[in-house]
Order: sequence, then structure tokens, then C-alpha cells
Amino acid sequence: MSNKNFNGNPPKYINDFSKALASEVRILLAEVGKLRDERRALQYEIAELMSVKSKHGPAGEYAPEWRPQSTEPQAMIPAPPPPPPDGAVEPAKPGWRVVQKRPEKRERRIKGAPPPIPPPSAIPPLEPPRPNMPSWAQWRPNPLLSPAPMMATPNAPLPGTPPPSGRSGLFGPPTPPPK
Repeated sequence: MSNKNFNGNPPKYINDFSKALASEVRILLAEVGKLRDERRALQYEIAELMSVKSKHGPAGEYAPEWRPQSTEPQAMIPAPPPPPPDGAVEPAKPGWRVVQKRPEKRERRIKGAPPPIPPPSAIPPLEPPRPNMPSWAQWRPNPLLSPAPMMATPNAPLPGTPPPSGRSGLFGPPTPPPK
């Protein structure tokens, strides 16, 4: 499109397209809002159902073992169990038990296990922390794991290196000014 025909207003087809796009976006936003409200309603309903379930379940507010009192108390009381026969009664075991003392663990280890292995002395002792230094300053990195220097590429130059060609914008060379 040349600059000769430009009169300050955008072309009609761009204006019509932006209006149609705006109406579509409004419709989609309304649908998203409706779906969000439906989701919230379903979550609330699920929470209510779980609350009712917990109230009616075991150890809930409404115990399942509870029964209403009847007007006839004699009909609900079960008959007492028959007395056991006198001839076949066995004496109960006494509550007192004899406990045998176990040998101590030291004695068992000395008898059955070999002597403990002395710790290896090949590990160098750690350097004690220096006084009057903050804890973060006492940390020392492993010198064997030092990072290698990064190599610059034409597409990813290192910071501080000059760009390869004159003025370069973020998305390539700048657009020439209008004439």
C-alpha cells in the first residue's frame, strides 16, 4: 500500500474486521463467564453433598446406631442370656505373667559379631569455619567442578561484546524512515 492513497483513516475492510472480531471476543468471554459460574455451582453442590455424607456417616453428627424410643419399653428389652452350666466351667488364666530377662545387647554383640571396623583416615578433615564471617561467605565451591567459559555465537553473542554489524534492533535491522 502506498502512502499516496492514505488519508488518515484505516481502510473499511480493517474497520469491519475489527468490529466482527470484537463481537466474537465478547461472545466468547460471555461463554467463559457462564462456564465459570457453572463450575462454581457444581463445586458448591459437591461440597454440600460431601458435608451431608460426613454428617450421616460413622462418627458423624447423626449416628447410624441411634433409634427412636418406642412406647413399649418391655418389647425392646431382650431376655437375659441363660446361665452357663455349672459342671463345665474352666478356671481363667491368671493375669500375672512371668517374664524372662533378655541378655543385654552389648553382650550379644561381643559374642556374635566381629569387632567394628575403624573409620578410614584417607578423608581430609574439613576446614573449620572462619570466625566473624557470615554463613554464606563460609561456603566454598568444589574447585573440581568449575564451570567452563561460555562460547559466543553469531546468533547469541555474550553480553558486553559489540554487535556484529552497526545498529541492529531486537527483530533485525531497523526500518528506514519514511520519505
